[in-house]
Amino acid sequence: MYQRLWKGRKLATNEFVLSADEKTSIQARCRKAASLPAQPGQPMKVEHESERRGAWAYLAALDVHQAKLFGRCEAKTGIAPFDRLVDQVMQQHPYRRARRVFWIVDNGSSHRGPRSVQRLQGKYPNLVLVHGPVHASWLNQIEIYFSIIQRKVLTPNDFSSRQELVGRLLAFERHYETIARPFQWRFTRHNLTRLLRRLGHPAVKAA
Repeated sequence: MYQRLWKGRKLATNEFVLSADEKTSIQARCRKAASLPAQPGQPMKVEHESERRGAWAYLAALDVHQAKLFGRCEAKTGIAPFDRLVDQVMQQHPYRRARRVFWIVDNGSSHRGPRSVQRLQGKYPNLVLVHGPVHASWLNQIEIYFSIIQRKVLTPNDFSSRQELVGRLLAFERHYETIARPFQWRFTRHNLTRLLRRLGHPAVKAA
């Protein structure tokens, strides 16, 4: 089950939660021989030699309560590319006029610390930037989608060009939205606290 709570209070219907991050350096590799599909009793056969055709950084945001996706490919990660993803979402309905839009991010350099809060909330007053714990980006639900992308789109990595790679990623977004349901997120902050206490984490002991 998932909860629509912020500081113990339920979110309104015009409040949204987005989980966002970057998947860096996705290589477009062109195999020197065609991959052969799996056959009864035999696995898929993939040529190990390939030519590199360039790379993309894939930036994505997931509306966690609607399984709605927003993605884009950029030449590299950084503040400007991440801000373009934010613009892509925040300039369209219903986020543009929402009461609050929570962006759940890790502590990567594109969106780290108080300066990122000031930068993004200065442009979008209804945006609330929420940083997850340091070294715990796996708690962010977009990582589940990145795992799906890795298995369903990027394995095996066999693309004739960077443009083909972009097309495949963005086409899968649209397909996934037709079949996806919100993830049933069961690992809560209380589960995390119990885990850290069991591991003897000093921050939990102090609390």
